[in-house]
This record gives sequence, structure tokens and C-alpha cells, in this order.
Amino acid sequence: MIPFTKAHACGNDFLIVPLDEVRGDDLEILTQRLCERNTGIGADGVEYFQWLSDTSGRIHLRNADGSIAEISGNGTRCVAAWMAEEKGAQPGDIFTIETDAGPRECTIEEFRDSNIDGVMTLITTDMGEPEFEERTVELSDGTAIDGIYVSMGNPHFVVVMPRSGLDLLGGDRPFESTERALASLDFSINNQPWEDIGAEICQHPDFPDQTNVEFVHILGSESKPIHLVAIRIFERGVGPTSSSGTGTSASATAMIGVHNAQSEVEVLAPGGAQTVRWNGPGESLFLTGPATLIARGEAY
Repeated sequence: MIPFTKAHACGNDFLIVPLDEVRGDDLEILTQRLCERNTGIGADGVEYFQWLSDTSGRIHLRNADGSIAEISGNGTRCVAAWMAEEKGAQPGDIFTIETDAGPRECTIEEFRDSNIDGVMTLITTDMGEPEFEERTVELSDGTAIDGIYVSMGNPHFVVVMPRSGLDLLGGDRPFESTERALASLDFSINNQPWEDIGAEICQHPDFPDQTNVEFVHILGSESKPIHLVAIRIFERGVGPTSSSGTGTSASATAMIGVHNAQSEVEVLAPGGAQTVRWNGPGESLFLTGPATLIARGEAY
């Protein structure tokens, strides 16, 4: 039997599995079986974990398709929430998590009780210094897609959509609710769904190891500084996802580094909001968002 904890961060769900319990197993096949939504437990990926000390641990991440991923911001935060519960942590406590992209420090900000979702842990993660450059990718039909390549320890290609003029920062809103306003945003390009374009860019020859892809809408009028964006995510090894911590970080990097956004930037994904603080090149980027433990069990 394989013990596991299931957690999610803005709907991006992961299984946390002790590495010692599965040594000798084929992790690619095991991950596929555990993550299968209908015949397995269901998840976007598995974080295989081992303790290094009372305040540190090591994780090895596999995507739902069994492939190796260097890091997930949301997955790392889920593991930090699990570590916090295991050790009875308090706000202000810091856990260091070794990932395949290097160490990440996670600071416990607060705990919030929810009648719907259990205890939510708000966590700020030092995501390290991002690297970025503007690039153009040519699709198979000849369409040129301008974007920003961002490394958060894993690869991202960020596509910024034409400004919609949708202003959710104050004043009269064009719809009765923020949710309805966000749902009105069009992320398609040349009448092609963003999911199809994301899939093609993900596997484009320009990215031999494939790449995550984000599509970004700037929210707010052109006369105002950029502080709020909405995104859609095509995740390498998974497909469209409700949220991504590194995708959120990469999108904010593109906004601050290329489009003159001002820190902090709030990033709205279908699964919820996360906040990014980054002072520009040479500085670490800090990602703040929630994580919630939702189940424990054993799998065959």
C-alpha cells in the first residue's frame, strides 16, 4: 500500500507520496496510474517527498503523464502546507524545499478555516531569480506568435493578448460580477482556441524539452499602471490547467520585465488569484498563494 496526501493550490492538485515507500518502483508508470482521473486517485502530478530535517525536505515532481518536471510553484506550496501540518508550524515559520530546479524557501503566512475546503494555508515562496527574453515562434500554418520566454527553473512561453480595456480595478464594471467579466475574455488567436495553440507551442521544435505556455490578458485601462492580469495555462505534461505557480510567476515576469508593470502584480487564473512581488533583474521573485490539504489515504 502506498500512503498519500492529496492537496490543491487554486485547483491545481497534487499527490504527496513518501519517496521511501516507492523506491524500486517505476515512477513514470506509477505516476500515470495514481493521477488517472477515473481509475486512479486523480491529480495533475505527484510530488515524491523525503525529509532532510525538521524544516527541510526534498521533492521529485512527475507530471500526470509520468514525465519529469523541474518544479511546480503550486506543487511546492502544497508540500509546504503538508510539512507545516506535520510539524505543527506557526505563521512566520520557514520550510526549505529542495527541488530539481534548486532550493525554494516557503514562509507560512497564515492559516484560514473554511467550511467548504478545510484549512487553507497562505504561503509565500521565494521562487528565485527569473530569466527572460523576447522570442517569436512560427506555427505550422505560418502564423508568427510573439512572446516572452521565461525560465522559472522550468520553461515558459508567455503570450500577451491585445489589451481588452476591461477594467476590474475600480469604478463601474461592464458586467454584474468579476467572474462574468473574466469569462468574457477571449484568449483565441486568429480564431484558433488558445488550447490548440498552447498544445502546438508546447511541443514546438524551438523547445526540445517542451515548454509550458501562458496566455495573458492585461486588465485595466491603458492610462493606469499594470497591476492585474488574467491568464490561461497550457501545462507541459498535463494540458490546460486551472492554475500554475510557475506559470503565474512567469506571466508576472513578462509583465514587469517587458510590459512595465509595477510590483505587486495580481494574477487571476481560472482556479483563483496569486500575487507576485518582483523588483526586476538581479532580484528574487516572491509568489504568494493558498494551498489546502484535502485527503489522506492509501493506494494499491
